[in-house]
Amino acid sequence: MERYAQWFIDFVLEWTRRLGSFFTEIFRLFKYTFWDVLVKLYQDFRTATMQFTPIDWGLAIFSLIVMTLLYVGVFILFYQLIRKYVRFTKIDKSKEELLFEMSVLEQNISAILDEKNAIVALSNEATTKETSQPMNGSSKRVLDVSNRFPRLTKIDQSYQYKPLQVKSNLELENVLSLSALVERFINFSASNLKLYYTKKTISIFFAGMASSKTMILEGISGTGKTSLPYAMGKFFKQESKIISVQPSWRDRSEMMGYFNEFTKKFNETDFLAAVYEATYRNDLNFIVLDEMNLARVEYYFADFLSLLEMPNPNEWRINIVPVQYPDDPKNLIEGKLIIPQNVWFIGTANKDDSTYTITDKVYDRVASIEMNHKAVVVNAPLTEGVHCTFEDFHKLIQEAFIQKPISNDTVSKLKQLDDYIVSKFNIAFGNRIIKQIHAFIPVYVACGMNEIDGLDYIVSRKIIRKFESLNLPFLKNELVELIDYIYTLFGKETFPESVAMIQTYMRQY
Repeated sequence: MERYAQWFIDFVLEWTRRLGSFFTEIFRLFKYTFWDVLVKLYQDFRTATMQFTPIDWGLAIFSLIVMTLLYVGVFILFYQLIRKYVRFTKIDKSKEELLFEMSVLEQNISAILDEKNAIVALSNEATTKETSQPMNGSSKRVLDVSNRFPRLTKIDQSYQYKPLQVKSNLELENVLSLSALVERFINFSASNLKLYYTKKTISIFFAGMASSKTMILEGISGTGKTSLPYAMGKFFKQESKIISVQPSWRDRSEMMGYFNEFTKKFNETDFLAAVYEATYRNDLNFIVLDEMNLARVEYYFADFLSLLEMPNPNEWRINIVPVQYPDDPKNLIEGKLIIPQNVWFIGTANKDDSTYTITDKVYDRVASIEMNHKAVVVNAPLTEGVHCTFEDFHKLIQEAFIQKPISNDTVSKLKQLDDYIVSKFNIAFGNRIIKQIHAFIPVYVACGMNEIDGLDYIVSRKIIRKFESLNLPFLKNELVELIDYIYTLFGKETFPESVAMIQTYMRQY
């Protein structure tokens, strides 16, 4: 016991002495580094300055300032590196905590899904028992799963399961051209609805209908984005269906509806009912997605963007249910709904902090209309709307394609402009945009407008808008050269829309 006690006392004393020596040496090192060295440097400086001339003193002071700044900079750099390391360490720790929380959430979701599957299994088991024949011969109890689409079935009944054949009265009303249709709408809207639109806006709208089944009306609040398709519905005597987009829309089921496994009914939405009703009509139908960029458009509308690009309208089929039942609505074929050609989808969009940016994937597939100016109030004569079938409207468009095609000179200049923008900015028109230009401009001209102005409008909305993604502060000279090249191709003071957009980009940076 005594030997152990003596050893332990010697161990503690030796450890204490070593620890004291460690801190003593550290103190000596700091003293030598920061005090002794400074004293030695100061003494050397005093000895050297005894023989300094005024020039030597000036150089000495300058050197001391430079060296001080250098050492301070090294210290700050060292401090910043330590600080950055500590911050990254905290971030890594936060990531680990988030990963742990995610794993816990995944486990909870898995447990909820297991519980849901168990409930569905019990529901299916109960359904099987109810539909089975009892052994004692009593009458069987059948669960009513017919009429899964009560709202669509009601539409079937209202049309008596037969398409409504609207008769066009364009000839009786002496509306035999697109330009006459534009004037008629402007007068109708002004005299009946007190809504005022310019000839250019309505011409762009009709040309957009010819180039795409989907349109986006953009602009500041109060310029008539929602009221324009509303007025179109009134004018063509088929009310536009206005659907309010919700910020919670994340997929197609939010817009189209979904089959409820518990109620055995399809959750039918206003949008689905509007598309379905259009299958019974032969006139023009407008479905408005109001504030469409409150949610990401490509999330809930992607299926429509892809389907409506198919050249064969018979392939515009969207899946509703996997299996067709005998009592399902008449115009559901094999669980699919054919999107009729007489319907246009029109979205309104604002640009503010509450909305999402509309991506190029969407812009390239739609007809975009900018509405940032209010039209002047006009005194129009009282004008009635018209009945117009899709066939008659399509006929007017086809006549425009034949009678007002893009001139060869404009096509050649468009090709040169395309090559120039590709070489300078690496942005191409693409086949989809070229196709839209060839559909847009003839109708725009047939509405009584200018060919170059139509090309300017669609180039600004489809091409120049994409410049936002470029590093514009370093491209100011190239943007000035682009304006000069546009003037060289099309003439001075042409392309006002595109030039104004380019100049806006230049002012922003």
